[in-house]
Amino acid sequence: MKQSTLLTPEDHNRDTAGMTYVYPVVSRRAGGVSVGINLNPNNACNWACVYCQVPDLVRGTAPEIDLARLETELRAMLTDILRGDFMQTRVPAEARRLNDIALSGNGEPTSARVFPQVIELIGRVMADFELVDAGRNNAVKLVLITNGSLADRPRVQEGLKKMAALNGEVWFKFDRATASGMRAINQTRISPDKQFERLAVAASLCPTWLQTCVLAVDGAPPAEAEQQAYLAVAARIRAQKIPVQGVLLYG
Repeated sequence: MKQSTLLTPEDHNRDTAGMTYVYPVVSRRAGGVSVGINLNPNNACNWACVYCQVPDLVRGTAPEIDLARLETELRAMLTDILRGDFMQTRVPAEARRLNDIALSGNGEPTSARVFPQVIELIGRVMADFELVDAGRNNAVKLVLITNGSLADRPRVQEGLKKMAALNGEVWFKFDRATASGMRAINQTRISPDKQFERLAVAASLCPTWLQTCVLAVDGAPPAEAEQQAYLAVAARIRAQKIPVQGVLLYG
């Protein structure tokens, strides 16, 4: 594993550990270490959000995943973090705790054809490291950061069900609630109503949060119509009693 200076919250370099799929991040949000899993090392995504910082992003899906390599890398990373000197040599003192394992990388993770097998693999490794105990307040979470566009596919739903048993939660991207807003910010032609249906599916299978990025475009905040459309979605969630946990708001 590569060694370097202390990690910082600003350093989200996927190559920091010299691995294909696994990388560590010091998360300001979590106040600890997040083990990232990048199922899109080909920098491919089915969306192209205007704020995305992935270098050389291309349209596409995850490549074939080498499950054996992923498991080897995850075990090595967790061994270093939990039983080695990683925390002492790479992490600031105030962040020396393992908070979560996050499926978040250089594209849409649920586009991996073996997504449910990946979740099963992660669960097996978490169990071996005694990280699976939803009754503990300090239990390590399994987080999926997703645009949600594939949540209506059976294999993705299978993975979400497996996540729910692993103290898992979904961060479901919902930046805009109009078709024009989604085209402008996420560069997708997906229908907002269809995306809402996918949100409802995800929330029914695994604890789910809305993840929303609010940003100015050419110095202008979201238009009043966009704001009202977003609030209408929130009201619809409440009216239909969709079990969304809350909103993770970024700017």
